[in-house]
Amino acid sequence: MFKNALATMLIWLTAMMVSGLFVWLLSDILIPGLTHLSWAFLAEAPTNAGRSGGIGPIIISTLLILLVAMLTATPLSLATAVLLSEFTQHDSVVGRLVRGSLDVLAGVPSIVFGLFGNAFFCIYLGLGFSILSGGLTLACMVLPILIRTAEQGLQSAPNDYRLAAAALGMSRSATLVHLLLPSAAPALIAGLMLGIGRAVAETAALVFTSGYVDRMPDSLFDSGRALSVHIYDLSMNVAGGDTNAYSSALVLILLLLIINSVAMSLAKQWLHGSVVAYE
Repeated sequence: MFKNALATMLIWLTAMMVSGLFVWLLSDILIPGLTHLSWAFLAEAPTNAGRSGGIGPIIISTLLILLVAMLTATPLSLATAVLLSEFTQHDSVVGRLVRGSLDVLAGVPSIVFGLFGNAFFCIYLGLGFSILSGGLTLACMVLPILIRTAEQGLQSAPNDYRLAAAALGMSRSATLVHLLLPSAAPALIAGLMLGIGRAVAETAALVFTSGYVDRMPDSLFDSGRALSVHIYDLSMNVAGGDTNAYSSALVLILLLLIINSVAMSLAKQWLHGSVVAYE
């Protein structure tokens, strides 16, 4: 009993410390950020190097970069995770090589991804400083996170599901869609949130790929400034830009919370739909 009570107390203490740290950081941004936050700030374009005006084009550029990154990385990561979990022996040479490569890529600094994206997407493929270059670079960055979390989620599914499905004559694709993926949904959601969080908050890689231009993009081939780059520029390079930097940081946090909430809601609906269809 004492050990259980101690473990429970430590878990609650850890949760309170993490929550307290988040509240402290949020309050540090919230107090100065709310003073300048308005609909005009969200809709207008920045002026005077970002000291005045809003962040409308920057929000659009951020969403487009994130959309390109996640639409590229999600199907690739899910397909790779299925291959590693369901069609590759855990101790095989291919499996060890791919997992080792993913672990190395997960630890590569973001500036290295930025230089790679600049050399490959911007120069070699001729995309230049563009939203497409930035999104594809971020896709490369989040791939290791998405693949490893999806693989762990699939591997955590009980093997009885696979045996029972085979005994009932279900195909491997039907087993994957109706049993394994819904069972791995919590891990898939966690990986998606981690990937979105890293992509939205990334700065160094986007400086070398999507660029600094703060006007409204006309297409994915136009340069676009992400929110994280805008915050960095206002804080480090623009005198008198601190007020807009705090407001932009607050918008970035709110945007991340909204995206995560939407992702969780869609995942729950998909999970419920899969269960209903199977029944």
